[in-house]
Amino acid sequence: MHSSIREIRRRLLNLLLRAFVIVLFLSFLIFTLIIGYFLTSSSTPVPIPFVSTLEGYYLASGNWQGVEVAFDSMPELDAMSTLLLDEEQRIVLDQRLDSASEVSSTPTVGTNYTIQSSDVVFNLAAHGEPIGYLVITPYSLSQRFGFARAIVFPIGVISLLLATFLVVVANLLMRRFVNPLADVIYAARAVTDGKLDTRISTEGPQDLRTLSESFNVMASSLERNDRERRDFLADIAHELRTPLSIIRGRLEGIIDGIYAENGPQVSTALEQTYLLERLVDDLRLLTLAEKRQLVFDKTNVDVGNLIATVIDMLSAQAQEKNISLVLSERSGNLTAQLDPQRFEQVLSNLIGNALRYVPDGGRVWVTANETAEGLSVTVNDNGLGIPEEDLPFIFDRFWRKEKSRSRASGGTGLGLAISKQLIEAQGGRIEARNLPEGGLQILISLFKEEL
Repeated sequence: MHSSIREIRRRLLNLLLRAFVIVLFLSFLIFTLIIGYFLTSSSTPVPIPFVSTLEGYYLASGNWQGVEVAFDSMPELDAMSTLLLDEEQRIVLDQRLDSASEVSSTPTVGTNYTIQSSDVVFNLAAHGEPIGYLVITPYSLSQRFGFARAIVFPIGVISLLLATFLVVVANLLMRRFVNPLADVIYAARAVTDGKLDTRISTEGPQDLRTLSESFNVMASSLERNDRERRDFLADIAHELRTPLSIIRGRLEGIIDGIYAENGPQVSTALEQTYLLERLVDDLRLLTLAEKRQLVFDKTNVDVGNLIATVIDMLSAQAQEKNISLVLSERSGNLTAQLDPQRFEQVLSNLIGNALRYVPDGGRVWVTANETAEGLSVTVNDNGLGIPEEDLPFIFDRFWRKEKSRSRASGGTGLGLAISKQLIEAQGGRIEARNLPEGGLQILISLFKEEL
């Protein structure tokens, strides 16, 4: 595990360093090419801010004699190859540099100079009259490369310092970004390989922490779904095994002549067949509801009258156990846009479930009230209730209050799960809670915007 993480971290760090090196190299190369082009081009468009200094000297002296003093006051010209010409383009001062960057000793003062196209020329004037020209001649190739080397060297030093700085930054980024990202990559691979219990620590900047938290939530959801899938398959196998075993035993007994062909054993086998059919129908209904593939035929329904109808249908079952079953409270406008058949199925499941678990002589009561949000329907009983730790699971498939109950008394175990799906598919909400005085309450909330 750790070796794999180290490998991922090393690859990410190499990628990060490679990106830094490429950026650094490109910056160095582009800057060097720009400087080299600038220094080796045929013209050097360097702005000279001291033309006014020379024009002022001429106005003060009336001529160019002793102009060397003015040049001495401008040391920035020492690095340039310059000529000062009078108005007739005769050389007044020659400060052109030779290959060794020294002022040439060849006498040229007084001779005419032909201005070249590659020269940078600044016109000098006094009182609007031309008084001469300041000419900056191009550097020789060796001088230009010398300047280039002089500039490239500090650039190289700066680049080295930047490279060192980038290594430090890369190390910090590795701790802050690379390591958490490597953990996410490794954990994703582990989940892909089926290790759904993989979790990662939440560290690094906010975005990476959010990514880690989202990954952990996703992994938990996948693990829970996988566990539910396995439990569901195990429950299906268990639910089918009992009636199939009974049917098989009865049929084999009839074939072997142990049981009569028209005796009670045939009735028992037929009852188990009905149970299997009901179980398959419930599974199909639950699957369609979860996939939102059920078609609902909604009409305006008086929920109060629908509750009274269901209570009337189940009253005989309640009387067998001497259980009081009543609609104890009914208030407000109870009309809702619902599928009456599906809602009746929900009520039958909830009330039938209450009758199944309330002891003889107990009480089951239903309330229906209009609320500010819509409608509220509750199914209440005075049984033993549900342990608080089990309340979040009572709407799961095949959940039973008493795991050891037989199928005959426990139903298919899908009633509450189906009820939840049918209510939520119509825009409502269903929840369960224990009553303070004891017993269980199932609350159905229907909202006006969904009605």
